[in-house]
Amino acid sequence: MRLRHVWLTLVLAGLLAACAAPQRIGGAGPAFERQGRFAVNLQPAGAAPTAAQGGFSWRDDGRVLRLDLVSPLGSVLARIRVEPGRSELERADGSRESAPTPDDLLALVWGHPMPVSGLRRWIRGEAAPGLVVDAQRDAQDRLTALRQDGWEVSLSAYDAQGPGRVRLSRLDSQGQWRLQLIVDRP
Repeated sequence: MRLRHVWLTLVLAGLLAACAAPQRIGGAGPAFERQGRFAVNLQPAGAAPTAAQGGFSWRDDGRVLRLDLVSPLGSVLARIRVEPGRSELERADGSRESAPTPDDLLALVWGHPMPVSGLRRWIRGEAAPGLVVDAQRDAQDRLTALRQDGWEVSLSAYDAQGPGRVRLSRLDSQGQWRLQLIVDRP
């Protein structure tokens, strides 16, 4: 009986983990792709903290970036599409928001300006164009830390495509913001 209970628990855990795994975003042609898990912690000034976690799937062909966010149980939370001159967020309920840039879109959705366009480079282990402060590199000359656009960026656990762990932290007059991406290994 005990062995059966352990076996059922393992099967249930496996099914839940499979449900939470984000689906690869399909598309034609070569693209930079990553799938994994995310965690966001927000502490707005004068408001209650909020947090979210789940899975992500990222596909960037150099022109169009698609980012799907799923809950821990696998349901779609949001889909983001970024292309030249347009960034769009589609929520699980079908509602949409759009703006000219990812930074403008986030300001529209959160009501607070916050530069996020650098993430497109940071997830590859690169600095975004613009001012970089305190860049640090490891023995293989891979970027491991930098400050850019108000973010403290930490990059680690590299594989052939880039960092397997991306940590962002920001403290400004509106509060404290943290984001972590952990890439699933194939």
